[in-house]
Amino acid sequence: MIIKHLKDHFFKELTRDERIEKIKEGSLPYARLMSYYKCAIMEVETKFKVLNEQFSLKYDENPIETIKSRLKSPDSIMKKLKKKGLPMTTDIIEEHITDIAGIRIICSFEEDIYKMAKLLLQQDDITLLEQKDYIASPKESGYRSLHLIVEVPIFLEDEKRSMKVEVQLRTIAMDFWASLEHKLRYKKNIEPELLEQLSKDLTECANISAELDHRMEMIKKRIKKK
Repeated sequence: MIIKHLKDHFFKELTRDERIEKIKEGSLPYARLMSYYKCAIMEVETKFKVLNEQFSLKYDENPIETIKSRLKSPDSIMKKLKKKGLPMTTDIIEEHITDIAGIRIICSFEEDIYKMAKLLLQQDDITLLEQKDYIASPKESGYRSLHLIVEVPIFLEDEKRSMKVEVQLRTIAMDFWASLEHKLRYKKNIEPELLEQLSKDLTECANISAELDHRMEMIKKRIKKK
């Protein structure tokens, strides 16, 4: 504990570039913590793959189109902690940042999103910490997705740890819109007038995307009735 405290204290005293360099070297507890988050991603990802396989065998359908995962970068973690006015230590990271480990589930239809979320949360080793439904209540920009912050146990050599994972569930249309919106909105040197017009256009595109999801779901239901 003393060694860990000294390392974390030393980490606080470093400059931004020095911190990132130390992180890359893997010479601090940070590297071990990130490995735990990677394990948590694998646990949740496997759960969704099993559910998708079960649906394939039982109902001859695959509600999940794609599974993507990512680990938040050191720079992004640092910016988030700075915004919160917190020091960058392993304890603070684990306690205050809930989206370091992220999984994105791309579903075929909107109803599949809620179906997959429900099945995940029914599992007795999954604990729901937070849920934000941006499908029922989209963001002002038009962004739509279901966000879950869950806690999942990982089993290590000599201990069991509970780790937080952010799960985002979207349709193909939602993911397509969000990907392009991110690329366009964060372009540099955009004049304020153009940015305002782009925001309106992107919101309109989000509404078109939502209508596409709705119509495709209606077509699916009509086919099922036959």
